[in-house]
Amino acid sequence: MGARPETAKKILLYWMDGSVGLMCLLLAGFSVAGMVSGSLDAVRGVASLVLLVPYFVLFTIVLHDGYDGPSKPTVKLMVTGLLGVALLMLIPHAGVSAGMWVDTATLWLSLAALYLRPRATFWLAAAVVAAITVYVVLVTGQAWPGVLLGTTLSAAAVIVTMLLWRWLWWVIRDAHRGREARARLAVAEERLRFARDLHDLLGHSLSVITLKSELAAKLATKDPGRAASEMAEVRALAGESLFEVQQAVHGYQALDLDEELAGVRAALEAAGATCVIEAKTDGLSPAARTLLAWAVREGGTNILKHSSATRCAIKIDAGVLEMVNDGVTASPAEAGSGLRGLSERLVAAGGSFSARPTPDGEFVLRAVVPA
Repeated sequence: MGARPETAKKILLYWMDGSVGLMCLLLAGFSVAGMVSGSLDAVRGVASLVLLVPYFVLFTIVLHDGYDGPSKPTVKLMVTGLLGVALLMLIPHAGVSAGMWVDTATLWLSLAALYLRPRATFWLAAAVVAAITVYVVLVTGQAWPGVLLGTTLSAAAVIVTMLLWRWLWWVIRDAHRGREARARLAVAEERLRFARDLHDLLGHSLSVITLKSELAAKLATKDPGRAASEMAEVRALAGESLFEVQQAVHGYQALDLDEELAGVRAALEAAGATCVIEAKTDGLSPAARTLLAWAVREGGTNILKHSSATRCAIKIDAGVLEMVNDGVTASPAEAGSGLRGLSERLVAAGGSFSARPTPDGEFVLRAVVPA
């Protein structure tokens, strides 16, 4: 689950890489076809083929480098721009590929937009579009308004597309980080609540125990009877405090099955997996519900941490829990300490536990408790 933002990033980048690679193949094909037909001389054709490979290889490298966040322009970006200028100078004077050769230069602007501020990108784009327009008009003799309009639209399209794709990756990445931050915040709040409860339970009692112990120590030689009385009160107070702490800890350990089911569903759906729950829990004892709640929590944690599941089905019937997900990896790891501890707890209570992959490519966690 945790790898999904990186997977989304790879999909976005590979989509762009595929588009760039397709453009490279088309230009290479046009060059070969031009040399075969005689419309492109061999020197220019071979030179374009030689320059195409390093240009598009560097393009993909610079694209990947600039996707994670704003950074300063690099030497690789500048070299890519020089290669784009060289390819532009090899533009055929006519033919269907003429516009695509111009796109090799405007495409570089989309890379520069990843590294420059919007104002700098605007002025750079204006300068590049103007230079391309002048060059194409001088070389081909076309009317400048049409060339200017076409080059401007091409440059604007590739810049906006590149920035939108990166913005989409940032949204996915920030959403994932937000979920992680909310999870950490929930843990921190739970720890704070636990610390506050312990302080409320033990703060006053320990203060009284300290004072009475000091008093008993001072009275030990002067008034042994009273000292013994004070120590008896200390012992009674310590016993009461211990009981209160045990009750508090028991309250933390006594999970609510319905809450755990709802929490696992929310966590899985937030991570992009569908979760279907079918639970018949009316006839279960409180102890059985608590055991199943622990099984649901540990099973959900196991899915989130150790699988790439896209769907999960949870079924509870007659004290039997089954959690099935499709996130089995090629080589499933051994059960962690959480699953081993859960198995020991269920067996000690008279139930059973198993967690293993199936031949169908699914992972099944099965817990049975005395109903």
